[in-house]
Amino acid sequence: MKSRDAVKAVILAGGLGTRLQPYTFFIPKAMLPLGNKPLLEHIISWLTNRSNKIDHVVICVSYLHRTIEDYFEDGRRFGVKIDYARADRPLATAGQLKTAEKFLSNETFVCLYGDSIYEFDIHRMIREHRKSKAFLSMALLRYRTNLRYGVIEVVGKSNRVSSWNEKPEITGLINIGCYVIEPEFFKLVPKSSAYGMDEAVKKALNENKIVRGFTINSGFVDIGDKKTYLDEYKKFVKKLGKI
Repeated sequence: MKSRDAVKAVILAGGLGTRLQPYTFFIPKAMLPLGNKPLLEHIISWLTNRSNKIDHVVICVSYLHRTIEDYFEDGRRFGVKIDYARADRPLATAGQLKTAEKFLSNETFVCLYGDSIYEFDIHRMIREHRKSKAFLSMALLRYRTNLRYGVIEVVGKSNRVSSWNEKPEITGLINIGCYVIEPEFFKLVPKSSAYGMDEAVKKALNENKIVRGFTINSGFVDIGDKKTYLDEYKKFVKKLGKI
């Protein structure tokens, strides 16, 4: 019997992975290996951890979709039900998500990108989303970096230099591509169109919907480029060597 607290999750795994070429010429980026498992399997394992109460995953696929479908099949081997929402062309993030609408039965759901490692308390995020009655909650990571260049400030039209801040530290909150969403969100996304999550969320804000942040300090790695992927691959291989 399905728990009333259980939710479905949608994983966006239809991207071309251009920043990871040539690795992604023949393998979709969500299937790139990390240790002895593809990235997507790590994501599904995290989602379906018993405490998270996620027992049904919809994977949005497009590019090289057969590689994903043949590996995961119906999900039974991984202890979860898996369905596939297919698109015949790139649709951007919200456009991909739109293809999964028919699987969600007017219920709150989780959406996340299939090119990252997540290791934070998603169940707590779901609880806080429901408690706050938000339209959409987005996971945010505290982030800091130093600019590579000095920042010069000038005064008015005279362009007189007033300060020089060498390689200043920039801090803020960044979107990590994990959301808890109410089903009415689909009304903001046009059908069969390339449409980004940023566009859809801005539309929600313009309509005065409650968009809430869930802030974390760690538990996220973006596997979006070759350097980051290779760094993470080496870490997973090292972990396997210690087992």
